[in-house]
Amino acid sequence: MREPVHPRYFADPFVLRTDDGYVAYGTDPLADDVSGVFAVMTSPDLVDWTAAPPALTPIAANFGSDFWAPEVAFDGGVYWMYYSVGRGIEGHHIRVARSETALGPFTDLGVNLTPDEPFGIDAHPFRDADGAWYLFFARDRPGASRPGTQLAVARMRSMTELAEVHTALEPDADWQIYEHHRAIYGTKLNWHTLEGPSVIRHGGEYFMFFSGGSWEGDNYGVSFARAEHPLGPWHHDARSEPDVLSTALTGLAGPGHNSLVTGPAGEIDIAYHAWDATRTVRQAYIEEIIWSDAGPQLSSGSC
Repeated sequence: MREPVHPRYFADPFVLRTDDGYVAYGTDPLADDVSGVFAVMTSPDLVDWTAAPPALTPIAANFGSDFWAPEVAFDGGVYWMYYSVGRGIEGHHIRVARSETALGPFTDLGVNLTPDEPFGIDAHPFRDADGAWYLFFARDRPGASRPGTQLAVARMRSMTELAEVHTALEPDADWQIYEHHRAIYGTKLNWHTLEGPSVIRHGGEYFMFFSGGSWEGDNYGVSFARAEHPLGPWHHDARSEPDVLSTALTGLAGPGHNSLVTGPAGEIDIAYHAWDATRTVRQAYIEEIIWSDAGPQLSSGSC
């Protein structure tokens, strides 16, 4: 049986390695209050976790009340948090906050990084070996051949400014359907969803792990795409089901929205969330990833 690293609600887990160990940031509706936003935990070893105060100082209510999927980058001696805010599933845009420490408090810088997108979530900052930063995120494209939420990428001119945005990956399989005949953008569509991108370079290639399907449904899971450059082109072998994380592979309900981190022994670990037995709390899990000719897999194998 797989066990969560902590019993608390901790969706969309992002784990940052620091000089002192690890800091994890996550979405937690119970932590979003007047005192702060986003759940935080610390660990010396990715095994024992201690809850910390919320990370982000709240911003004005007119931006929204739902805060999703924080990720943090370290650059120039400070920490940068990327997150989305909106109301329910409406009006989400990606913003950036800054802190002198990994634990915050992070202060929003007043920058909307996706002003031209109808919906932008799940920002993932990635630093390449040459020092260049890229921001991956999810955005809506109702007019695509498989309408829905796709993945995008842009080189970062600075930690608060994006260059041209490119499509990274479009939906390509039925398991990525979020909802059939979904009422959205004034019509009804078989809506697909790709979200939660997380990128790593391994063996001279770039691997982008991503989630697909409905985060509330049984088809939610994680697959991966490959590229020779962060801007792509990205290639995903379309299959009938996700091939890194799924209920069939893990025995967990709705495993997805992962991040990747180097573990204490130099291994690559994947952090992800899944529902508890009552489907009321999404909890964080961490497992080692191994690479084979077929691509990345859980080292513990399937359930």
